[in-house]
Formats: sequence, structure tokens, C-alpha cells
Amino acid sequence: MVISSHHQQQLKAPAVPPTEADVAAYLDEHVRVIDRPVRHTHLFEDAVAIVQTVFADWTADDLKLVQCKDGITNKLVRCTHVPSQTNVLIRAYGRRSEVIIDRKQEITNIVCLAKLDLSPPLYGRFNNGLVYGFIPGQMLLPEQLTDPHMGRCIARKLARWHQVRIPGSVEAKLFPTLWRWMDEVPSEYNNAQTQATYLEKINLPELKAELKQLQARLEQLDAPVVFAHNDLLAGNLIYNEEKDEVSFIDYEYGCYNYRGFDIGNHFNEYAGFECAYERYPTKEAQLPWLRQYLTSAGATVTDATLETLYREVNQFALASHFYWGLWALVQAELSNIDFDYISYAVLRFNEYYRRRDEFLAI
Repeated sequence: MVISSHHQQQLKAPAVPPTEADVAAYLDEHVRVIDRPVRHTHLFEDAVAIVQTVFADWTADDLKLVQCKDGITNKLVRCTHVPSQTNVLIRAYGRRSEVIIDRKQEITNIVCLAKLDLSPPLYGRFNNGLVYGFIPGQMLLPEQLTDPHMGRCIARKLARWHQVRIPGSVEAKLFPTLWRWMDEVPSEYNNAQTQATYLEKINLPELKAELKQLQARLEQLDAPVVFAHNDLLAGNLIYNEEKDEVSFIDYEYGCYNYRGFDIGNHFNEYAGFECAYERYPTKEAQLPWLRQYLTSAGATVTDATLETLYREVNQFALASHFYWGLWALVQAELSNIDFDYISYAVLRFNEYYRRRDEFLAI
């Protein structure tokens, strides 16, 4: 069995950025809307029902389901139609994740990226999630990010991403997002242990003052604004050995943002969820990566342009710690996924303060 051309259609890159009307028309024509949820407590049962609504000739006996447990925002199921060896993903949003994530923006991202063959197609939308294509390949591990060849593959792909244009104003979302998340940090956590850690380790008024100063410093860099992924951790990077190419997955944080933030955030992710920040790349390790990025972007590469990008990336890496630190403070109250968000927030803010003076002096 082969997915119909209705689902396989890939549109050529438009000469001009798509409009919101273009995205809406594509959704109406190509993406099935299913008026039911996928319950986290009945994940496989509901996922099968959703998939059979989108692909009417797929029988339940022919489906193999596996839960992907790497993510810490949503519930994700990989569904394989065994006779055709076709894979799709069913993603049920995390509880109240709309407080953190702009779901309309995410759908726009997928549609625009799929038109450029930078994302698998979107097949369906249900009440609390999406059905979309699967990218075959090897999910990277944090320790693989230090491999020079892998770094070149990632830099090349990111340079292409940063040339994408989507509907909307080309304005960086970083600081509006950070201040919005700051306002979403609860005054008190329901979990007593979380509240105790928060009171002991987190000083919100101090963080607000620090963010104000950091924003003033980073805005002086006048850094380019691009369409950014904003979450290039190892688990969102898929390596296809046959093509010798890296693809990016999970576009829920994608938006217009500072170029340096996207790269600096990626360098922070060398540390993995365990926050082994001794793996953060040295200048000697960063420069070949940055050179590849600039070359792939068609930019003139000189010592001066490399130094400018190096400064930009490492200073915006500080904002990345703020971004995921605040994200974790909000998720610690909202999410029902088994992850120690409050401890993760503490680790991110600790690393911010440890690196702040060093990076701002570059």
C-alpha cells in the first residue's frame, strides 16, 4: 500500500514567501481535520482510531505502534503500516502546552517547510495534536554533535533553514517570548518539593533584573533575524547515512529569531539533558562549524565575519539558558510528563551565571 498522491504532494519553493491565505488553502485541501482527542491514558487505542480516519484502508491488525519517549513536552507515537512499511507519527500535545507553544505557528511552520522539502508532510489535525510524516534515519546523541563531519552537516542544513521565509512580520520573538514566560511562572507550585526547590534556588526578581540587562546587551549586537528552529538538541537531528545529510524535526518552537540564538542554543545542547556543560564547544571547535555555516549561507568569510558571528553566537547562548530555564519553571507546574523540570531550570540558570561574564567579554 502506498500513501496517495493527495498526501505525498510536495510543492516547489515559492518565489515569494507564502501568505497566511496560502497556508489556510493548503490546510483545507490537503490536511484532514479529526474532531476527537488522543487521550494520554489511552495513547495507542486513540492513535489507531486517528490513523484509520486519515488512512481509511489501514486495518488495525496491520499497524505496529511504538511510543517514542525522548521528548519532554508531548506524547509521541510512531505508527507503522506493516504491509507497506509506511511510518507516520501521532503527536498528542502535552497538558496545557499551549501556554508555552503557539500551535498555530507550528502548523504554519510545518506547511511552509514541507513545501521546501525541509519537513515531512502534515496529514491530519486532531483536537490535541497532529499526524505527520516520519523522517527515516538515526537520531543523534549529544556526544555525536562534537564530530566535525556531523557538525558540517548540521551547519549546512541550518544555513538553508535560515533562508526560509514564512508568513508574518520578520521580527525576533526571543525577548517577547521570554517576558511572556516570565509572567507565566507560578507564584506558588502545587507540588511541595517543587515549591521548596523554587524557594531555595530561584530568585525571580533577580532573574527579571538580569534579563532586562541581558536584553539591552544583546540588542546592541544588531544580529540578523532569520527563521530559526530554536530547539536543535541532538534528539531533533536525524542523520541519513545514505544521503550523508542531517534533517531537523519538531518545529513547535520555530519562528523568526536571532541567528546567533539558534546556533548558540545548539552549542548548549552539546551538553544534553544531563547538562554536561564541559562539552560546550571551544572556540577552536566552533570556528570550523561557523565557517561552514557562513559558506553554505553564501556569505563572505573573513576573520572579521567569523569573529562577529562567534561573539554573536556565544552571547546569545546566554539567552538560550534563560529561554529553557524559564520554560522549565513554567513546565514544572503545567506538565504531567515525568521529568524534573525544576532541577533542570536550576541547572540552566546556574550555567548562565557561570558563563555570563566570560561570554559578554568576547
